[in-house]
Amino acid sequence: MTFRVTLRMELKPGCEQAFVEEWNRGTEAVTGHHANLGQWLCKDTGADDVYWIVSDWLDEPRFRAFESSPTHREHRARLHPYRSGGSFHTMEITAHIPGRAASADA
Repeated sequence: MTFRVTLRMELKPGCEQAFVEEWNRGTEAVTGHHANLGQWLCKDTGADDVYWIVSDWLDEPRFRAFESSPTHREHRARLHPYRSGGSFHTMEITAHIPGRAASADA
């Protein structure tokens, strides 16, 4: 069962470009972990200063091990200066039904 983590990042005014650049520089800290299935950076369409970071993991225990690692703490510290607020959410994906576009020939 996939474990999903979402982080809502509210950014300080004028920091959007620097935040995106720093996030891109640090992706290996997350995607390089043996339990990570992928990571996405999403810009909120309703607020210029809000981004969502979504990552999928093999399971919660392995995510929690990553979360307490020095690699994660360093990565988080590099993003923290851009953040003015936000929230953190975790969930287990219990079902996935691919849409028509996912199965169409490209």
